[in-house]
Amino acid sequence: MSVETPALDRRLTPARADLAAIALEGKVEAARFVHPVAMQVGLAVTPLRKAPDAALGYETELLPGERVDVYEIRDGWAWLQAKRDGYVGYAPVPMLHAPPVDSTHRVSAIRTFLYPEPSIKLPPRMLLPYGAEIAVTELEGKFARIKEGYVFSAHLEPVGQHVADPVSEAERFLGIPYLWGGKSSLGLDCSALVQTAFGAAGIAAPRDSDMQENSCGHAIAIPNDPAHFKRGDLLFWKGHVAIAQGEGRMIHATAYSMSVISEPIETALARIAAGGDALRSVRRHG
Repeated sequence: MSVETPALDRRLTPARADLAAIALEGKVEAARFVHPVAMQVGLAVTPLRKAPDAALGYETELLPGERVDVYEIRDGWAWLQAKRDGYVGYAPVPMLHAPPVDSTHRVSAIRTFLYPEPSIKLPPRMLLPYGAEIAVTELEGKFARIKEGYVFSAHLEPVGQHVADPVSEAERFLGIPYLWGGKSSLGLDCSALVQTAFGAAGIAAPRDSDMQENSCGHAIAIPNDPAHFKRGDLLFWKGHVAIAQGEGRMIHATAYSMSVISEPIETALARIAAGGDALRSVRRHG
């Protein structure tokens, strides 16, 4: 997708002709350079766009609790860079708050509810997706209290706790709708599935598939036999990525089914090749 060098990739570089991050002074040209203001995403999944226009599609999304560096606020929009994966874009100012609060837990259930009180019989205030980070202040019975209400504590795990197998984590997303630019368990795209699953295992992955193809693990020769793909291998086509599950199968978020699916690698290779795209690389961790 990008034809720029990684260091100047516009997706990851907070620089415009009129404004840039102070850290880029001397590296890029801009009318002025500014220091970032630390802010945090509130409790709603927040789209990030390439321009301050709500009619534009998503570049990516920010999950509740994500920290961001804000370089400009104008006309209700914040131009920012996400701390988690470095993505740059515009988000609505009301979706952010400052100063950031240290998160203690993340949502480990695919989704959970935020209640006004520690009771399942009350109408929930909102839905929190997998990966949302929150600051728990105390436990009350089976509930964890946060500033905004109560979350079922069994649906949480401490920040920094990691799963053993990223593929098993990806498999929990089977059936989740495909969403271009989506990054939550309400809807996500192929590279977000990889970033989410591997991130849960403590393995950082960049946001987009081309970035992942350039940096995740190490390249290996493409196996001749689908059965020789190792569980956790990443399979790359132009603009698409899938995760090998072992035993000749793979899991991916795909517009083909508009969902996260598991299917035989051989079947996927033939179908995607028939559309004009051949598998172009495989990368492996470990």
